[in-house]
Amino acid sequence: MFSLTGKTALITGSSRGLGFTIARGLAKAGAMVILNGRSATSLRKAADVLTGEGLHASFTVFDVTKEGQIREKINLIENETGGIHILVNNAGIHRRKYLTEMTLKDWKMIIDINLTGTFLTTREVVKGMIKRKEGKIINICSLMSEVSRETIANYSTAKGGLKMLTRSMAVEWAKYNIQVNGIGPGYFKTDMTKPLADDPEFDLWLKKRTPAGRWGEPEELVGTAVYLASGASSFMNGQVIYVDGGFLASV
Repeated sequence: MFSLTGKTALITGSSRGLGFTIARGLAKAGAMVILNGRSATSLRKAADVLTGEGLHASFTVFDVTKEGQIREKINLIENETGGIHILVNNAGIHRRKYLTEMTLKDWKMIIDINLTGTFLTTREVVKGMIKRKEGKIINICSLMSEVSRETIANYSTAKGGLKMLTRSMAVEWAKYNIQVNGIGPGYFKTDMTKPLADDPEFDLWLKKRTPAGRWGEPEELVGTAVYLASGASSFMNGQVIYVDGGFLASV
């Protein structure tokens, strides 16, 4: 039920961090994973790590905000592999500023990569899924799809939009046997959250605020990703699963 053998999975933003960990987890479940990012050097190193572990992995370089690049590379992958069965939209960045200090560039950069990039990439990948009448799409949302705090209005806006984009995709494509769901990670230690983890005051606040009393480990997202990528979730659609140590359940 949870096997991904014979499936091809494309994971955007996966040369490191949560994206790489998810890619490794899908590969261990049997998938042929295709890593994605903008740096061929970083992607090659990441793919080498996976193949060195005996896993099936390759990589493709494209920017999720560039329509032409996306179309070219997705067409190439479809022709070479016979089709993308699983898409994980993980590419994302963070730029923290108060709204009164946030420039239009700061705003657009986060929206373009975290939200519009998912739309553009999925729009190309889903064409093949519709033809085959089979597909799994996993959007990496966030706690900030539900809540916010100071200095992250651009990020929470993008992630809130991603939650609703997930539901809209599910509504449009469920009839083609395509399931579209999201994962909302809580606070995990990654390169993106390092400034927060290194701040003693924030670290203490987070551990007190989270019922589990700690940060999440990236590997703790793998089980949810495999579930949503596999046949086990064949009747689950348009949902976001929050993996947050109980953060959203607590006041």
